[in-house]
Amino acid sequence: MKEIRNKVVWITGASSGIGEELAYAFASEGAFLVLSARNDKKLEQVREKCLQKTSKCWLQVMDLSDISQLEAHVNKVLKQTGKIDLLINNAGRSQRSLAKDTPLKNDRSIMELNFFSVVALTKFVLPQMLSNKSGHIVVVSSISGKFGFPWRTAYSASKHAIQGYFESLRAELVKENIKVTIVSPGRINTNISRNALIESGESYNKMDNGQANGMLAKECALKILKAVKKEKKEILVGKKELLMVYIRRFFPALYHKLVTRINN
Repeated sequence: MKEIRNKVVWITGASSGIGEELAYAFASEGAFLVLSARNDKKLEQVREKCLQKTSKCWLQVMDLSDISQLEAHVNKVLKQTGKIDLLINNAGRSQRSLAKDTPLKNDRSIMELNFFSVVALTKFVLPQMLSNKSGHIVVVSSISGKFGFPWRTAYSASKHAIQGYFESLRAELVKENIKVTIVSPGRINTNISRNALIESGESYNKMDNGQANGMLAKECALKILKAVKKEKKEILVGKKELLMVYIRRFFPALYHKLVTRINN
Protein backbone atom coordinates (compact mmCIF):
# COMPACT_ATOMS: atom_id res chain seq x y z
CA MET A 1 0.00 0.00 0.00
CA LYS A 2 1.51 3.33 -1.10
CA GLU A 3 2.17 5.83 1.71
CA ILE A 4 0.67 9.23 0.87
CA ARG A 5 1.70 11.24 3.95
CA ASN A 6 4.29 13.93 3.19
CA LYS A 7 4.28 13.08 -0.51
CA VAL A 8 4.10 16.05 -2.91
CA VAL A 9 0.91 15.67 -4.94
CA TRP A 10 0.19 18.03 -7.85
CA ILE A 11 -3.47 18.15 -8.95
CA THR A 12 -4.63 20.02 -12.05
CA GLY A 13 -8.22 21.17 -12.45
CA ALA A 14 -8.34 21.49 -8.65
CA SER A 15 -10.77 24.39 -8.36
CA SER A 16 -13.96 22.31 -8.72
CA GLY A 17 -15.46 18.89 -9.34
CA ILE A 18 -13.30 15.79 -9.13
CA GLY A 19 -10.11 17.84 -8.78
CA GLU A 20 -11.41 19.76 -5.77
CA GLU A 21 -12.53 16.57 -4.05
CA LEU A 22 -9.19 14.94 -4.83
CA ALA A 23 -7.50 17.84 -3.06
CA TYR A 24 -9.55 17.23 0.10
CA ALA A 25 -9.03 13.46 -0.08
CA PHE A 26 -5.26 13.69 -0.40
CA ALA A 27 -5.08 16.46 2.22
CA SER A 28 -6.80 14.10 4.65
CA GLU A 29 -3.99 11.62 3.99
CA GLY A 30 -1.39 14.22 4.97
CA ALA A 31 -0.08 14.86 1.46
CA PHE A 32 1.71 18.11 0.62
CA LEU A 33 -0.43 19.58 -2.15
CA VAL A 34 0.11 21.67 -5.25
CA LEU A 35 -3.20 22.84 -6.70
CA SER A 36 -3.61 24.24 -10.21
CA ALA A 37 -6.43 25.80 -12.21
CA ARG A 38 -7.16 29.14 -13.84
CA ASN A 39 -9.56 30.40 -11.16
CA ASP A 40 -7.27 31.80 -8.46
CA LYS A 41 -10.08 32.84 -6.12
CA LYS A 42 -11.68 29.41 -6.13
CA LEU A 43 -8.28 27.77 -5.73
CA GLU A 44 -7.61 29.87 -2.65
CA GLN A 45 -10.89 28.70 -1.14
CA VAL A 46 -9.92 25.07 -1.78
CA ARG A 47 -6.47 25.72 -0.32
CA GLU A 48 -7.93 27.10 2.92
CA LYS A 49 -9.98 23.94 3.42
CA CYS A 50 -6.99 21.73 2.63
CA LEU A 51 -4.84 23.49 5.21
CA GLN A 52 -7.25 22.32 7.87
CA LYS A 53 -6.05 18.78 7.08
CA THR A 54 -2.45 19.14 5.91
CA SER A 55 0.41 21.48 6.69
CA LYS A 56 1.49 22.39 3.16
CA CYS A 57 -0.60 23.45 0.20
CA TRP A 58 0.82 25.55 -2.61
CA LEU A 59 -1.07 27.15 -5.47
CA GLN A 60 0.20 27.27 -9.03
CA VAL A 61 -2.40 29.23 -10.98
CA MET A 62 -2.09 28.47 -14.67
CA ASP A 63 -3.89 27.99 -17.96
CA LEU A 64 -3.05 24.42 -18.90
CA SER A 65 -3.90 25.07 -22.54
CA ASP A 66 -1.03 27.61 -22.75
CA ILE A 67 1.53 24.91 -23.40
CA SER A 68 4.36 27.41 -23.99
CA GLN A 69 4.29 28.32 -20.29
CA LEU A 70 4.08 24.83 -18.79
CA GLU A 71 7.81 24.23 -18.40
CA ALA A 72 8.12 27.49 -16.45
CA HIS A 73 5.23 26.43 -14.20
CA VAL A 74 6.88 23.08 -13.52
CA ASN A 75 10.16 24.81 -12.64
CA LYS A 76 8.34 27.10 -10.20
CA VAL A 77 6.64 24.15 -8.52
CA LEU A 78 9.92 22.24 -8.21
CA LYS A 79 11.62 25.31 -6.76
CA GLN A 80 8.92 25.45 -4.07
CA THR A 81 8.56 21.78 -3.32
CA GLY A 82 11.86 20.19 -4.31
CA LYS A 83 10.11 17.27 -5.98
CA ILE A 84 6.83 15.96 -7.36
CA ASP A 85 5.93 12.48 -6.13
CA LEU A 86 2.50 12.25 -7.70
CA LEU A 87 1.09 14.14 -10.69
CA ILE A 88 -2.68 13.95 -11.14
CA ASN A 89 -3.68 15.15 -14.62
CA ASN A 90 -7.33 15.95 -14.01
CA ALA A 91 -8.10 19.15 -15.93
CA GLY A 92 -10.10 18.92 -19.15
CA ARG A 93 -13.22 19.98 -21.00
CA SER A 94 -16.10 18.05 -22.52
CA GLN A 95 -18.20 18.72 -25.61
CA ARG A 96 -21.86 18.91 -26.55
CA SER A 97 -22.12 19.32 -30.31
CA LEU A 98 -22.59 17.15 -33.39
CA ALA A 99 -19.55 16.63 -35.62
CA LYS A 100 -21.30 18.19 -38.62
CA ASP A 101 -21.88 21.41 -36.65
CA THR A 102 -18.49 21.57 -34.90
CA PRO A 103 -15.85 23.84 -36.44
CA LEU A 104 -12.35 22.39 -36.65
CA LYS A 105 -11.04 25.03 -34.24
CA ASN A 106 -13.23 23.48 -31.51
CA ASP A 107 -11.84 20.01 -32.22
CA ARG A 108 -8.33 21.44 -31.97
CA SER A 109 -9.16 23.31 -28.76
CA ILE A 110 -10.42 20.16 -27.06
CA MET A 111 -7.45 18.12 -28.23
CA GLU A 112 -5.00 20.80 -27.08
CA LEU A 113 -6.42 20.91 -23.56
CA ASN A 114 -7.40 17.28 -23.03
CA PHE A 115 -4.45 15.62 -24.74
CA PHE A 116 -1.48 17.77 -25.74
CA SER A 117 -1.38 19.85 -22.56
CA VAL A 118 -1.56 16.69 -20.43
CA VAL A 119 1.27 15.11 -22.42
CA ALA A 120 3.33 18.29 -22.23
CA LEU A 121 2.94 18.71 -18.47
CA THR A 122 3.81 15.06 -17.93
CA LYS A 123 6.92 15.39 -20.10
CA PHE A 124 8.13 18.37 -18.07
CA VAL A 125 7.52 16.62 -14.75
CA LEU A 126 8.96 13.28 -15.83
CA PRO A 127 12.72 14.09 -15.76
CA GLN A 128 12.83 14.65 -11.99
CA MET A 129 10.85 11.43 -11.44
CA LEU A 130 13.36 9.58 -13.61
CA SER A 131 16.20 11.16 -11.66
CA ASN A 132 14.63 10.06 -8.37
CA LYS A 133 13.78 6.60 -9.75
CA SER A 134 10.35 7.11 -8.21
CA GLY A 135 7.01 8.69 -9.08
CA HIS A 136 3.39 8.13 -9.92
CA ILE A 137 1.41 9.67 -12.79
CA VAL A 138 -2.38 9.61 -12.72
CA VAL A 139 -4.47 10.67 -15.70
CA VAL A 140 -8.22 11.17 -15.50
CA SER A 141 -9.62 9.90 -18.78
CA SER A 142 -13.28 8.89 -19.31
CA ILE A 143 -15.35 5.93 -20.38
CA SER A 144 -15.57 8.00 -23.58
CA GLY A 145 -12.00 6.85 -24.06
CA LYS A 146 -13.30 3.27 -24.23
CA PHE A 147 -15.97 3.75 -26.89
CA GLY A 148 -17.55 6.53 -28.95
CA PHE A 149 -20.45 8.73 -27.83
CA PRO A 150 -22.71 10.94 -29.97
CA TRP A 151 -22.21 14.68 -29.32
CA ARG A 152 -18.67 14.06 -28.05
CA THR A 153 -16.59 13.30 -31.14
CA ALA A 154 -13.57 15.45 -30.25
CA TYR A 155 -13.88 14.74 -26.54
CA SER A 156 -14.01 11.00 -27.12
CA ALA A 157 -11.07 11.24 -29.52
CA SER A 158 -9.01 13.11 -26.93
CA LYS A 159 -9.72 10.47 -24.30
CA HIS A 160 -8.92 7.62 -26.70
CA ALA A 161 -5.61 9.37 -27.32
CA ILE A 162 -4.98 9.70 -23.58
CA GLN A 163 -5.68 6.00 -23.13
CA GLY A 164 -3.22 4.95 -25.81
CA TYR A 165 -0.48 7.38 -24.79
CA PHE A 166 -0.46 6.57 -21.10
CA GLU A 167 -0.78 2.81 -21.60
CA SER A 168 2.33 3.04 -23.76
CA LEU A 169 4.08 5.32 -21.26
CA ARG A 170 3.34 2.87 -18.45
CA ALA A 171 5.10 0.10 -20.36
CA GLU A 172 8.10 2.34 -20.99
CA LEU A 173 8.45 3.34 -17.33
CA VAL A 174 8.01 -0.03 -15.65
CA LYS A 175 11.78 -0.47 -15.11
CA GLU A 176 12.09 3.09 -13.77
CA ASN A 177 9.84 2.46 -10.75
CA ILE A 178 7.33 5.06 -12.01
CA LYS A 179 3.69 4.04 -11.84
CA VAL A 180 0.91 5.11 -14.21
CA THR A 181 -2.79 4.94 -13.28
CA ILE A 182 -5.51 5.63 -15.85
CA VAL A 183 -8.88 6.60 -14.35
CA SER A 184 -11.98 6.32 -16.54
CA PRO A 185 -14.98 7.98 -14.88
CA GLY A 186 -18.51 7.57 -16.13
CA ARG A 187 -21.25 9.97 -15.08
CA ILE A 188 -19.99 12.03 -12.14
CA ASN A 189 -22.03 14.81 -10.54
CA THR A 190 -19.87 17.79 -11.52
CA ASN A 191 -20.22 20.83 -13.78
CA ILE A 192 -18.53 19.08 -16.70
CA SER A 193 -21.66 19.30 -18.87
CA ARG A 194 -22.24 22.96 -17.95
CA ASN A 195 -18.70 23.79 -19.04
CA ALA A 196 -18.77 21.63 -22.16
CA LEU A 197 -17.93 23.30 -25.47
CA ILE A 198 -20.73 23.76 -28.00
CA GLU A 199 -20.45 24.58 -31.70
CA SER A 200 -20.41 28.36 -31.10
CA GLY A 201 -17.36 28.04 -28.86
CA GLU A 202 -19.40 28.92 -25.78
CA SER A 203 -20.29 26.74 -22.78
CA TYR A 204 -23.28 24.40 -22.82
CA ASN A 205 -24.51 25.86 -19.50
CA LYS A 206 -26.85 22.95 -18.80
CA MET A 207 -26.65 20.07 -16.36
CA ASP A 208 -27.14 16.75 -18.14
CA ASN A 209 -29.50 14.29 -16.47
CA GLY A 210 -26.65 11.80 -16.46
CA GLN A 211 -24.40 14.17 -14.53
CA ALA A 212 -27.19 15.23 -12.18
CA ASN A 213 -27.84 11.60 -11.25
CA GLY A 214 -24.21 10.54 -11.35
CA MET A 215 -21.82 9.46 -8.64
CA LEU A 216 -20.86 12.22 -6.21
CA ALA A 217 -17.47 13.75 -6.95
CA LYS A 218 -16.37 13.03 -3.38
CA GLU A 219 -17.05 9.32 -3.80
CA CYS A 220 -15.21 9.34 -7.12
CA ALA A 221 -12.20 11.04 -5.51
CA LEU A 222 -12.06 8.49 -2.71
CA LYS A 223 -12.05 5.65 -5.25
CA ILE A 224 -9.19 7.32 -7.11
CA LEU A 225 -7.28 7.76 -3.85
CA LYS A 226 -7.76 4.07 -3.07
CA ALA A 227 -6.53 3.11 -6.55
CA VAL A 228 -3.43 5.29 -6.13
CA LYS A 229 -2.61 3.76 -2.76
CA LYS A 230 -2.94 0.29 -4.30
CA GLU A 231 -0.95 1.39 -7.37
CA LYS A 232 -3.69 0.20 -9.70
CA LYS A 233 -2.93 0.40 -13.40
CA GLU A 234 -6.48 1.32 -14.39
CA ILE A 235 -9.91 1.79 -12.85
CA LEU A 236 -13.45 2.51 -13.98
CA VAL A 237 -15.46 4.81 -11.70
CA GLY A 238 -19.20 5.36 -11.92
CA LYS A 239 -22.56 3.63 -11.73
CA LYS A 240 -24.58 1.50 -14.16
CA GLU A 241 -23.23 3.42 -17.17
CA LEU A 242 -19.98 1.46 -16.75
CA LEU A 243 -21.83 -1.56 -18.15
CA MET A 244 -21.45 0.02 -21.59
CA VAL A 245 -17.70 -0.64 -21.44
CA TYR A 246 -18.35 -4.37 -21.13
CA ILE A 247 -21.22 -4.35 -23.61
CA ARG A 248 -18.90 -2.70 -26.15
CA ARG A 249 -16.23 -5.35 -25.51
CA PHE A 250 -18.34 -8.50 -25.39
CA PHE A 251 -21.57 -7.60 -27.25
CA PRO A 252 -20.57 -5.08 -29.94
CA ALA A 253 -23.79 -5.46 -31.92
CA LEU A 254 -25.82 -4.49 -28.85
CA TYR A 255 -23.48 -1.57 -28.16
CA HIS A 256 -23.93 -0.20 -31.69
CA LYS A 257 -27.69 -0.34 -31.17
CA LEU A 258 -27.68 1.28 -27.74
CA VAL A 259 -25.21 4.06 -28.45
CA THR A 260 -27.46 5.62 -31.10
CA ARG A 261 -30.04 6.30 -28.41
CA ILE A 262 -27.75 8.64 -26.46
CA ASN A 263 -28.84 12.20 -27.18
CA ASN A 264 -26.87 14.39 -24.77
